[in-house]
Amino acid sequence: METTFDRIDAGILTALQNEGRLSNKELAAKVGLAPSSCLERVRRLRETGVLKGFRAEVSHDAFGIGLQAMVAVRMSRHTVELVLGFQQEMLKKPEVVGIYYMAGADDFLVHVAVRDANHLREFILSDFTSRHEVSHVQTNLIYEHRQAREVPNYRVQP
Repeated sequence: METTFDRIDAGILTALQNEGRLSNKELAAKVGLAPSSCLERVRRLRETGVLKGFRAEVSHDAFGIGLQAMVAVRMSRHTVELVLGFQQEMLKKPEVVGIYYMAGADDFLVHVAVRDANHLREFILSDFTSRHEVSHVQTNLIYEHRQAREVPNYRVQP
């Protein structure tokens, strides 16, 4: 489903991405709408699936997570069962932040967050290299992660 947004929709989405706890009154003031109109737009964005939810951003440091990495994975075979099984099993692991199924030389990028280098090594050995469907892994450490907070403007109507 392709949706076209105007500048107000984009403003609502950007404001909520930056601060998901804004009250409707605060959000309406930020985007220059009456609170009732703002509430209706947010409701529409939720109903159409544009707004998928609101989440808390949690500090990894608070839980002793000192190291993050992207693990590139190549599968030995590409059956639907193996691919879906690998995804489902990875998402059950507490160390896995996210998983990307990709085209190209690597089949998956798995974002992991662990305590330290020893934890990373143990996790790679026990949960990647021991799997029969995995033929190759390559680990890339993440020094820093930043996320864009702006809504893509390629579909914003004036």
